[in-house]
Amino acid sequence: MRLLYIIFIFLFCTVNAQKALPLDTLKLKEAKDMLADDYGNLYIYKNKDFSFTKYDSLGKQLGKMMLTVPYKVQSVQNPLSLALFSENAQEMKFVDQNMNEIQKIDFKQKFGFIKMAYAEDLQQLWLLDDSTKRLIQYNFRNDTTINSYPFDVSFDDMMDLLVFETKVYILTRKHIRVFSLKFEKLFEAPLENGKRFRRENDVVLVVADNSILKYDPEKGMVKIFEDKDAQIVDKNILSYFEIKANKLYLYNLEKIKETKLQTEPETKPTPTPVTEPSSEKPAGEEGTKTDEKKESEEKAADPTLQKLIEDTSEVQATGV
Repeated sequence: MRLLYIIFIFLFCTVNAQKALPLDTLKLKEAKDMLADDYGNLYIYKNKDFSFTKYDSLGKQLGKMMLTVPYKVQSVQNPLSLALFSENAQEMKFVDQNMNEIQKIDFKQKFGFIKMAYAEDLQQLWLLDDSTKRLIQYNFRNDTTINSYPFDVSFDDMMDLLVFETKVYILTRKHIRVFSLKFEKLFEAPLENGKRFRRENDVVLVVADNSILKYDPEKGMVKIFEDKDAQIVDKNILSYFEIKANKLYLYNLEKIKETKLQTEPETKPTPTPVTEPSSEKPAGEEGTKTDEKKESEEKAADPTLQKLIEDTSEVQATGV
């Protein structure tokens, strides 16, 4: 009975939290990556034609870039200035909210071979130079190198880079590693199919193919969202997004939090009571009271379960 109750709670709240967004299936079919900014706009990158397209939450196209070589989109949290890095072209582009290029930085003239670049803000970059095995802090506004640190790591399978509060986060195809600026390894954990970092204030997240994980210095990597059937996932400050079967779905974070608050009191283990000496009462009397208590609990739970079944049927009948 209790297991059935929990299953219905999960089904009801999942249906309630999930919402399909009206984005044309053809626009999602060949998507290599998807990103969501904090205003609810979506960005679709396609490897087939190197196109980078911006849509609003209703599926209306707001802008499009046709690139000549592959680019890695760093983040779209600030839609006024998007950073795109190309290892092939050895350059970084900054794009405005209308998908127009506002600045281009050419690394070939000043550095060796830049394997990865991270834009810390609108004037500083962190660069991993494969030719010199150094991590470089570079002010591109006045074209000066601020710092340079020896960083002799393998660059072969690197997926992304993030520098935050004197820590260097490196994502590879199979691991996440955290270093100090002195090249001291602070943390390492296996992580399959990681694609990029996302930072929300002081929280560092990893977006993988079909899951999102949070870095916790004490607990390690904590999975906060997963759908094994999803093709692509991402999040903004309000929701999780996923492309599944060439359709776009949104999971509202507030409703997911409400779900947890509703289910936690029911799923918490019942504390084991302190047993008193059994010599004071006959065993038959104890057994009778136990049966009466169990029957009372089942009767109390029945109206709740019936109400939950009715709510679930109503949601399924009306749709999302």
